[in-house]
Amino acid sequence: MNLSTYFEDLNKAYRAELEDMQTDSEGKNVFAVRLKEKRQQFALLMPMIDYAPEMVVSAFHTGVTVTDPHAMVMLSFLEPEEFPSWDDLVQAVRFDAWAEKLVAVALMERGGERFMLTVICLEYLHGMHSSKFAGLHNSVDDADEADDADDTVSERDDDVDHNEHNEHHDGDDRDLEVAGADWLAEQGFDRRD
Repeated sequence: MNLSTYFEDLNKAYRAELEDMQTDSEGKNVFAVRLKEKRQQFALLMPMIDYAPEMVVSAFHTGVTVTDPHAMVMLSFLEPEEFPSWDDLVQAVRFDAWAEKLVAVALMERGGERFMLTVICLEYLHGMHSSKFAGLHNSVDDADEADDADDTVSERDDDVDHNEHNEHHDGDDRDLEVAGADWLAEQGFDRRD
């Protein structure tokens, strides 16, 4: 997936932030404790939404359910100056009750809508990354089992399958970009050439 520069950079930073929160200096798992602390101190973290949003986004971790993945994909292509309004995308997600309280706090801030759009997209991307990793792990296990059962596939067949797989992925990327352009046009944005 081709992310905007904004989301590409923040997605990496967000994953690093979540990893950093996992353990303390002694190697103990303190993730739940750190999440709870971040949620309790959320209002105090608001000044950080402009210069280190990934550190504040983590307060929402596991509290966002995406109901419209297509809208999240389209959002992930955008730079902040191209973002739609919060009202345009609020229906694309659902928040747990505790997270709704954080949403209200964030939206009172200058830059709160941009921050909330960042929140929902980063949580979506993190979920996609986690699912992809789990799917990749399962695919590797399945492939290992298949290899054990049947080692007679020729290299030529592998090359054909690989090329078809690559052509399929290239088509998916183009289809996704066209769909993204269509969706943005429907939202009132000019098409890029």
